[in-house]
Amino acid sequence: MSIRDLSREDVKEKALKAIEEGKTEEQAEVMQEWMELVAEEVAEKVAKEQATINNDTVILTNRGAKQLTSEEIKYFEKVAEAMKQKNVKQALTDLDVVMPTTTINRVFEDLAEAHPLLKKIKVTNVTGITEVIKRTGDVEAAWWGTLCEEIKKELEAGFKKESAILYKLSAFLPICKAYLTLGPAWLERYIRTILTESMSKGLVKAIVTGTGVNQPYGMDRDLEAAVVPGQPVPRKKAIKVKDFEPATLGEIIAKLTNNGKRVVTKVDLIVNPMDYWTKVFVITTVKNALGQYIANQFPIPVDIVQEPSVAVGEAVIGIAEKYDLSVGMGQKIEYSDEFKFLDDERVYLSKMYANGKAVDNCSFYLLDISEINSPS
Repeated sequence: MSIRDLSREDVKEKALKAIEEGKTEEQAEVMQEWMELVAEEVAEKVAKEQATINNDTVILTNRGAKQLTSEEIKYFEKVAEAMKQKNVKQALTDLDVVMPTTTINRVFEDLAEAHPLLKKIKVTNVTGITEVIKRTGDVEAAWWGTLCEEIKKELEAGFKKESAILYKLSAFLPICKAYLTLGPAWLERYIRTILTESMSKGLVKAIVTGTGVNQPYGMDRDLEAAVVPGQPVPRKKAIKVKDFEPATLGEIIAKLTNNGKRVVTKVDLIVNPMDYWTKVFVITTVKNALGQYIANQFPIPVDIVQEPSVAVGEAVIGIAEKYDLSVGMGQKIEYSDEFKFLDDERVYLSKMYANGKAVDNCSFYLLDISEINSPS
């Protein structure tokens, strides 16, 4: 990772932390710095792509590069024009176009690439959808014989209709007016970059340990616990483990089979980076006969995800694909007057909506790994 990359990551973390903590003056300073870094990076990428487009669009397309559709070009041209107006808030409100579905889908694709955990879970775009039908997991997928009344009832009980109520996750979009002249390709890439970096952190934290109050249910939450309206859903009781030996893992993975109703051939272990390097890495790295070290050696296949939102001394083990995340996207970009920069800089607001939880209460378990020690 280059010095520039480190600086960029540091600025991004400072900006997100300032927003989270509500430090107004620091927000303005670091968001401006972040905006300039992202804008410069995006401008370089778009300039290179545009040069290639001018040379040969067909070749670029065949190589897999994504081109803006005519609808996307029209949308971002109109957004840029609205952002140039003196009464930008009214201009955006009166805009007669909405963010194209293709752009929304691309934001979701970017999010999936932004974090390894988002690649593993099941993500469904429910923009514009009010209800979803989910399988309970307690019914056979197929059967032999005629469709009798008893089987009909069993099938009906195996599916449930759930409201696609989504909770708001907002991201600020600082945009300098001078950048609006760089064209729709630049604006589209810039907005996607900011949205991805702003929202991926908040999404992943909610997926792992969301309280279920105005946000998704985290993997560590007990879906069968008594819930007081408006209060966080209780966390699961942590299972204390002191090693990852076959007997220890076998007992935990047996719970993941849902009383023998599903086959489990591999699991995901989500752990704080500090614990990974001081505990997990140490006890799962072995030296082979050639004197070479081989990391992450478990009795069964385990995919490790390092995630800072997991508390030190804890870990979540489970089947990542058994977490359902429904996401939607606000189709309008709004003007925000919550932050004041220089005269030629404005801040906009884009909203993502999301909700999620595990398909059942035995797809994930909370572990207490505080007593795992290095081998003597």
